[in-house]
Amino acid sequence: MNTNLGNLRMYLWVALAMLLFYDYQVWTKDYAPPTTAAAAPTTPTAPGAPAGGDLGNRVPQAAPAPPAAPQGAVPGSAPSAAPPGTVAASVTAPEAVGAQAAAPTPVVRVHTDVLDVDISTRGGTLTRVDLLAYPRVKGEATPVRLENRDDAQSLYELQSGLTGPEGGAHPTHLVIYSAPQSSYALDGGSELRVPLTWSEGGITVTKTFLFRRGQYRIDVDYVVQNDSQAPWAAREYAQILRNDPPTKRSYFNVESYAFHGPALWDGTKFRRLDTSDAQDSRLSLDVHDGWVAALQHHFVSAIVPPRGAPWHFGMGVEGTQYLLTATGPEQSIAPGATGEFDVTLFAGPKLQGQLDATAPELGRVTDYGRLWFLARPLFVALSFVHRLTGNWGVAIIAVTFLLKLLFYPLSEASGRSMAKMKTLQPRIKNLQETYADDREKLGRAMMELYKREKINPGAGCLPIVIQIPVFLAFYWVLLESVEMRQAPFAFWIHDLSSRDPFFILPLIMAGAMFVQYKLNPAPPDPVQARVFMIMPLVMSATFAFFPAGLVLYWVTNTILSIAQQWNINRRIGAQSASRS
Repeated sequence: MNTNLGNLRMYLWVALAMLLFYDYQVWTKDYAPPTTAAAAPTTPTAPGAPAGGDLGNRVPQAAPAPPAAPQGAVPGSAPSAAPPGTVAASVTAPEAVGAQAAAPTPVVRVHTDVLDVDISTRGGTLTRVDLLAYPRVKGEATPVRLENRDDAQSLYELQSGLTGPEGGAHPTHLVIYSAPQSSYALDGGSELRVPLTWSEGGITVTKTFLFRRGQYRIDVDYVVQNDSQAPWAAREYAQILRNDPPTKRSYFNVESYAFHGPALWDGTKFRRLDTSDAQDSRLSLDVHDGWVAALQHHFVSAIVPPRGAPWHFGMGVEGTQYLLTATGPEQSIAPGATGEFDVTLFAGPKLQGQLDATAPELGRVTDYGRLWFLARPLFVALSFVHRLTGNWGVAIIAVTFLLKLLFYPLSEASGRSMAKMKTLQPRIKNLQETYADDREKLGRAMMELYKREKINPGAGCLPIVIQIPVFLAFYWVLLESVEMRQAPFAFWIHDLSSRDPFFILPLIMAGAMFVQYKLNPAPPDPVQARVFMIMPLVMSATFAFFPAGLVLYWVTNTILSIAQQWNINRRIGAQSASRS
């Protein structure tokens, strides 16, 4: 039998076996029995009390004793790095909660053009963050909510404060701040500052939240005035407390396959953390120029420390809750001196422009997978076309067309091989009838025919294989980019991020793939021919519940492939006719 045809059939069966194995793995993950590990019990939280039980009350512990004040220390000098062996370790500070934990704590409400935020006066914790420009359901008024204390299942907070050696008073996220007013609004300004004040033992700390118009970045600055008679040492920290139960995956909900959980950038590498992993759940890592984040599909909360200083990242896990912490170096403030601390928070959609402007590599939270180095240029191209057209659907069509142009030489080689084989179909059919009872002779005869006509049946495969990574990267760009969430296209497609409500695009896709199949030569093996015949139906059924933007991309790519193959077949047919 023809070696090339034998290999082609083998590859087809191997690919089908791999696809079935992958489907089995997905099925077992989706419908596996629940794990027997019991979640940590949760108790109702009193209004204003620290949430999250033991995890919610944890404060990163600094050095066990305050360092001696260096002689000749300059007031307000830059922070010094922590000495070796004093990495932060989370400990519970029940004395900071005390009897006042059950008492309601006032909140400060902040309203900008893009955010509606509640800041608890207990520690200056972000206890509610609503994204005003992103409705949960298109056409409805309820916005996407990130940080919240709505219930134990959705618990999600951004905590921050200053900690220090045991025995000293520090404004952790468990203390009570005073606020000059209960609400703030950006109105017509470009910036909004929200100050909170804490004072004890001659130490006064002003914690200020800085909001900017159109921005999801929130800067947190501390100004410390030491009016005591002794040096005062402190470390800055910020942490994300979240109850994050496993997401039930469903084939009918593509969003359920997006990563949901903690992640970090350690200065050189992006890492997604597994709260069920023994090592990740006890994370302890010293970094420079890193960040930590809580990820979900399209949205993120992140802590970005100042660049250049050594920070410590840690994580604790209890049941389905995790506490992801970033702790800075110790700074000693001399009597009568002033010191400053700062950290940046981000709570909002994964907008590439704002993420990149907030911190290097923060754009990695838009999880394009291992093909991110291809996906990012594709997103840049989509964004450029969108700025020109104002329509993400048009941008998808245009970039798909540009990709076709980019790979035209490779597609041309594949198409010419297919077209030449199609012109041989009558002769191949005659050989099949002649050697119907002897497959070995049929294989040799077909091999001689291919050699005589200088055709390699496998020559068209390599160009397709080369294009696959680019097309997969484009798939992840369309799936993960929040810019296309709830974006309209035209006609009946009002949301490119959800399925076609009438399944019209999948039907068009099936028809286009069938036309593409008819333009290519039929496989000589009957089994292969039947597989390729039903492939359009299988693919359209697979894509039926995918976001409409993905189906639009595939339909556009298929139609362009049809046009290209038709043109190649026409030219090859004309050449064959002229020779005969």
